[in-house]
Amino acid sequence: MMKRVQWMLFMTFLSLIACKKTDTTPTIRFEQPSNFPTPTYDLARNPITPEGFELGKALFADPLLSRDNTISCSECHSQSFAFTHHGHDLSHGIDGKVGIRNSLPIQNLAWQSEFFWDGGVGDLDFVPLAPIENPVEMDEKIGVILEKLRKTSYYPSQFKKAFGTEEINTQRFLKALSQYMLTLVSADSKYDQVMRKENGTIFTADELAGKSLFEQKCASCHSGVLFTNQSYRNNGLRIQGPEDLGRGKITELESDKYKFKVPSLRNIEVSGPYMHDGRFYTLEAVLNHYTDDVQNTPNLDPSLKGGVSLTDVQKKQVIAFLKTLTDKTFLADKRLQ
Repeated sequence: MMKRVQWMLFMTFLSLIACKKTDTTPTIRFEQPSNFPTPTYDLARNPITPEGFELGKALFADPLLSRDNTISCSECHSQSFAFTHHGHDLSHGIDGKVGIRNSLPIQNLAWQSEFFWDGGVGDLDFVPLAPIENPVEMDEKIGVILEKLRKTSYYPSQFKKAFGTEEINTQRFLKALSQYMLTLVSADSKYDQVMRKENGTIFTADELAGKSLFEQKCASCHSGVLFTNQSYRNNGLRIQGPEDLGRGKITELESDKYKFKVPSLRNIEVSGPYMHDGRFYTLEAVLNHYTDDVQNTPNLDPSLKGGVSLTDVQKKQVIAFLKTLTDKTFLADKRLQ
């Protein structure tokens, strides 16, 4: 009788452990924030599943995706810095090679239809191919990567969990990466909480003044809840270093020379350095450019001719507002690690 009671107690203990593990297992699903518009990405063609997300996360962090197995996607996209290459003006890739542009944040990609500073890729599912095959980034061929993955003891079973069979092909590889990247939704900053009237959160006087100034001076480009109108603009940077035509390289139109995609300002506090070539290391330097150093280069945006008028006090207020766009929940979400 005693042994039976002990056995029952032991089984109950195991059951409680199992329940606890199940209850605390992190789950991922795509959720549209209530203050966000309808996503651009067609989620019906690539439904996000826990298994697909986990596979995509593993691939994102795996250096097998590079020629010499040393560079992963996460090398240039670190979560705590809004998935940017923090501290690097230009991204560093394989063999210590340096590119020509700063690494953009990876966030809220479900609401984008064109990617990179020049908009050279028009579908999220194809975005990974650009850095993978770029000779100064990962410098690898997709076919070689697939063979590497097939030879591992880990990936065939993970592809089976995500897609039903162990087949590892280009479509599944890219869809898994998209499933992970689609979940990188930043929508829980102080700004969001104020806009959604959550937890009684309110702006400080400086933040509120900065918001008003931002709406007057900056929101023609950095508009809406995404803080970008996703257009391409020339913001009057001095032309320096190797000539980079930006959007003009893609369209080959004179009218697009020196235009670059307007980046989102979400998590801007932690995603420096700034501009397509990472030339500014502080938000103060960015605002100083707009007030004092806008150059009349070809295709300069008409709204910037003559620069932007801001006093030193107003600059501090604008920066105070920009810091309300920092989403600490997103930057520290352990499910994404």
